[in-house]
Amino acid sequence: MEKQIWWKKGDWAAYFGLLTNNLTNLLTMMGLLLFVVGLPKEMVYGRITPAFGLAVFCASMFYGYFGIKMAKSGHRKDITALPSGPSAPSIFTVTFLVLMPVYQQTKDAEFALQIALVWCFVEAMILVGGSFIGETVRKMIPRTVLLSCLSGLGLLLLAMNPMLQAFETPTVSFIVLLLIFINWFGKSPLFARIPTGLLLLVVGTVLAWAFGLQSPEAIKASLASFGFNPPSVHIDSFMQGLPHALPYLASAVPLGLANYIFDLENIESAHAAGDPYDTRNVMLANGLSSTLGCFCGNPFPVTVYVGHAGWKAMGAGIGYTVATGVSMLLVSLFGLGAFLLAVIPMTAIVPILVFIGVVTANQVVRETPKVEVPVIFICMFPWIANWALTIVNNVMATAGTSAKVLGTQALAHKGVYYNGLLHLGSGAPLASMLWGCIAIFAILNHPLRGAVAAGTGALLALLGIIHAPVVGFAAPASMPFVYAYLMMAGVFLVKHYMDVKAAVPLAVDADGGKLAS
Repeated sequence: MEKQIWWKKGDWAAYFGLLTNNLTNLLTMMGLLLFVVGLPKEMVYGRITPAFGLAVFCASMFYGYFGIKMAKSGHRKDITALPSGPSAPSIFTVTFLVLMPVYQQTKDAEFALQIALVWCFVEAMILVGGSFIGETVRKMIPRTVLLSCLSGLGLLLLAMNPMLQAFETPTVSFIVLLLIFINWFGKSPLFARIPTGLLLLVVGTVLAWAFGLQSPEAIKASLASFGFNPPSVHIDSFMQGLPHALPYLASAVPLGLANYIFDLENIESAHAAGDPYDTRNVMLANGLSSTLGCFCGNPFPVTVYVGHAGWKAMGAGIGYTVATGVSMLLVSLFGLGAFLLAVIPMTAIVPILVFIGVVTANQVVRETPKVEVPVIFICMFPWIANWALTIVNNVMATAGTSAKVLGTQALAHKGVYYNGLLHLGSGAPLASMLWGCIAIFAILNHPLRGAVAAGTGALLALLGIIHAPVVGFAAPASMPFVYAYLMMAGVFLVKHYMDVKAAVPLAVDADGGKLAS
């Protein structure tokens, strides 16, 4: 195999972008556990963080192997490995729905972690079990729907907040964005001999320090996190948490299904970009990596990270994923994350995530037939609502209030339709896919498949997996959605009956007259 498939010029840019995203998730996780939940530092630094890095490392090694295998079997030099990273929604879900309430009730950090590890294991088993039907499910759901759901994820969860951060520090971010437009979107790059990712970091870092946006004190403070903390096996913690975890697993199932859909969407994105990875192998790799991390003390599962089309557009090959996995392991073992982000400003990095989100969304535009274009926008609505709901809830929490205190009617009078945001944004990954299927089957006149999709929506709503803030069977607020989906299924069935009736030819009698069929 030729050397260039291991590391190409584009791997530099992809490496810096993917590593930054993973580091951001790592630091977010550490900050939540230490300062919001209040877990002991020795547990966060000594057990959870090293296991977190190990899980990402293992998934990255799997992805690198899959890329090398595909390159060898197809004698190709243009393979791009899948990107790996933690499931970002799981970081918040595990923290706020499992670790925090258990720790607040029991004041027992060890017990809280045991429960969270069981939660992570259930997530991993959903991926492992689903890997055997993943290819079938991926083929059943139209490509336009899978890519449209992913584009909503890319724009709203990956790119939107970085774009807002860019506008908080325009003296740095605008130049970095412009370099991205010229070098990655354009055809005549500046400083073509310098890897664009490296160029962005150097320029952004210089500008940030020049404008006083970085602090030497932050570098000094980051040195306190240094130290060697190798991962170790803690299966006993997992086993001890099993008998007590059932009440907290309600959130694991819907989020496990959401992660399952994320994987399907990202694998489909890779297929559309020309890298046809095996669905079962990828999902098994994620499930096994998450399980290994779980047994070593990490409660956060890993997944195929968003943006394969973006990394490929940068010219990345296989090396960026492997290098990111190795770096995450080293950072987690030695506590280097805070130091790196104290030196390299986020303002130099976040525009790279904007690029990845835009390219991810652009992929569906390129791959979608004209008649199916409306599906792209239908799939966006749940993601927009999910993002807006998070913003609204965070603003109210900061002000020390909530929608319940303010009243949804009062919010509606101000143009904030909170109930609508709550219902549309809850369960966004599955709701986006569901509405995409309903829309595309209606457009393409596949009423029986549309009826199945609407029936599935009724079942998911009945269980509280979509359109509800918490899982629960036949909750009063969920029942109108159950009835509405069943009504949609009924309309699809009527449409099927009318189509069949219209297609039946009329019989002809002996005199040439037409008889009713």
